[in-house]
Amino acid sequence: MPYVNIRITDEGVTKEQKQTLIKGATDLLVEVLGKNPATTVVVIDEVNTDNWGIAGKQVTELRKK
Repeated sequence: MPYVNIRITDEGVTKEQKQTLIKGATDLLVEVLGKNPATTVVVIDEVNTDNWGIAGKQVTELRKK
């Protein structure tokens, strides 16, 4: 059972965009590895930008610039 975890910042991603990510990740595993889509799990974690850092800085602060 493949398990894919996608982590994104919580900056207004729509339900439709999430569905596209889930389908795309599932389809990729089917196409590349021949996995069964019925047993492929995709989880999307939305992380607050205060809790996401790049180059030692919070994404919240980077987005302000």
